[in-house]
Amino acid sequence: MSKPTYKRAERVSDQMKEEIADILMRKIKDPRIGFVTVTDVEVADDLRNAKVFVSIYGGDKDKTLKGLESASAFIRSELGRRMRMRYTPEILFRFDNTVEQGAHIMELLRTLEEEKEKKKKDHEDE
Repeated sequence: MSKPTYKRAERVSDQMKEEIADILMRKIKDPRIGFVTVTDVEVADDLRNAKVFVSIYGGDKDKTLKGLESASAFIRSELGRRMRMRYTPEILFRFDNTVEQGAHIMELLRTLEEEKEKKKKDHEDE
């Protein structure tokens, strides 16, 4: 009999991503935590630790991460209620800057396209 191609840690991380996003949106009232998006969750194979990657829009990143760290015990207990697991993983919040990098790349591509159009227009005028 063949082993399944997925790991339990991957399924748990997907579920945790949805649940943490819901908890942040509906339950957390900390003013330090502004508009936060959970981009990814990495759960260790033993399901004891989880890294939660978040994107922060507006506001101070350091204050937001401190607010998330202070709320991590509440988030963990809420996860324990929502997900039926023997152990609820310890949560570590990490800043994910891939959204900012993507926006920067899009801006660079936009300026290159504008320069290309400008050069094309200059060549047509000659």
